[in-house]
Amino acid sequence: MTAQSPPTVRSTSPVHATIDRVETFAVALPTRRSFGVSGGAVAVAGQPSIRVLVKVTADGAHGWGEATPLPAWTYETAESIVTTIDRYLAPAVIGTPVWNLDAVDRAFDRAINRGFTIGAPLAKSAVDTALHDLLGRAAGVPLGVLWGQRRSETIELGWIVSGQSPAEVGDSVAEGSDAGHRAFKVKIGLHDEDTDAAVVAAVREHAPGAPVWVDANQAYTVDAALRMARRLDDIGITAFEQPLPANDIAGLRRLREHSPVPVALDESLRHPTDLATFVRLEAVDVAIAKVQRSGGLTLSRRLCSLAEDCGVRLMGSGLTDSDLGLAASLHLFSAYGIDTPADLNGRQFIDSPYASETVRVEKGVARVPDAPGLGVEVDETVVRELSVDVLEHRARPAR
Repeated sequence: MTAQSPPTVRSTSPVHATIDRVETFAVALPTRRSFGVSGGAVAVAGQPSIRVLVKVTADGAHGWGEATPLPAWTYETAESIVTTIDRYLAPAVIGTPVWNLDAVDRAFDRAINRGFTIGAPLAKSAVDTALHDLLGRAAGVPLGVLWGQRRSETIELGWIVSGQSPAEVGDSVAEGSDAGHRAFKVKIGLHDEDTDAAVVAAVREHAPGAPVWVDANQAYTVDAALRMARRLDDIGITAFEQPLPANDIAGLRRLREHSPVPVALDESLRHPTDLATFVRLEAVDVAIAKVQRSGGLTLSRRLCSLAEDCGVRLMGSGLTDSDLGLAASLHLFSAYGIDTPADLNGRQFIDSPYASETVRVEKGVARVPDAPGLGVEVDETVVRELSVDVLEHRARPAR
């Protein structure tokens, strides 16, 4: 018999189209309340919060993604995200088939080198997420169906306590409880050790039966983190998130060995290979899944699968995202059945006037969207009305 070539599949579906346009929109979103981490302010009441929305178009179909510039947390700014996408990432992927996410990921690495672990993850994440949204919309299914992986329909959200003094904590916990939240995450490293411990103890006092975990955002030294871990254990804290600088692998290994509280890693896990390193060195108890930090949904799924295969517990977190980022995280966490409360705090601190109410949050529980793609309908007219030119202002020369 003569071997036959496989049939050629031809389709006019946007799934088989190539990327023809990538647009960026820096939008000024209303800020509900101030929010800070050990590195500095994340949101300031009375000032707009800037988010960079990305629209990817292929053969008339489109999808949306989001990047959250937080210089207090990472090195990417609104200006760098816009220029990285417009001048490097977009030209690198124009003409690439929409379905070929692997080729997009490799093109990203050629355009912006990975460096020590990964390069420009927030910018890459916005484009990658927009492509996932486009693919889901083109197929007419939500991302979980597209992936063949959706283990839960809801994700419980934690309420964030950040910046309050021990005397002020009660009001924050009461506000979260009134909104239906049953779990609390406390930002520490904003004060001295005694005050940090007193803040956490006050949260526990006002929420005696609730899951409570803390996030230091790299604020401590090894010795300070060990002292704090012992105090946190006495308070009944479930996890100690990113206590040390992201690249202090030796310190994290020592801390994990001696800490009575499970050590969770966030900023240390930019790329899936970072998690592989920490697993080999036995320096991690819990891996934090975070879409933007890991460069988008493609690499985030790899990281989550690796954690599962290695027996590392997963928790979920975000970057004070607006509704596009919130939806992307919900799809990811649902796919991997993350059943501990997640830090998806966007709705607590900012509004998303560009989106219809497609992400439902009731009594501290978010429902994973059922609509195609991310499941968020974006009003482009509102996006353009909210857009600002983040490159307009230039520093004045010194005199």
